[in-house]
Amino acid sequence: MRTAIYPGSFDPVTLGHWDLVQRAAKLVDRLVVAVLHNPSKSPAFTVEERVAMLKELTTTLPHVEITSFHGLLVDFAKAQNAQVIVRGVRAFSDFEYEFQMALMNRKLAPELETVFLMPKEKYSAVSSRLVREIGGMGGNLSELVPEVLRERIANRLGK
Repeated sequence: MRTAIYPGSFDPVTLGHWDLVQRAAKLVDRLVVAVLHNPSKSPAFTVEERVAMLKELTTTLPHVEITSFHGLLVDFAKAQNAQVIVRGVRAFSDFEYEFQMALMNRKLAPELETVFLMPKEKYSAVSSRLVREIGGMGGNLSELVPEVLRERIANRLGK
């Protein structure tokens, strides 16, 4: 069974994330979408809320699992018996950072492969940071976040 991990903060989930989940799910037998506990950030949504939103979004994808993790990604991937780490790359600036992370992950766990996926062009400028900024100023999120989550995200960010 080919298992991949798609890790991230998902704070909040964007249409770019959703696009990558759907595309990555087609490539493997089991996709684990994993929300990172990152104590160095001040998130808009709790880890539990982000996991719940992702679960709601992926109910029609039976081989996609949603969870959270602490610590090193490679340790989590090994615990999940994963062979692949999926990372999204929107622009060259993303690639430079992701490339460095992939090389370090390879050094720590040479048996894991990192696969880079690009979102659809219309999502290439969408990031959680920009969604938080736009939502915080009462902007329109209709082309940035999944419709089923839009009201929940807008209500949280607009406060």
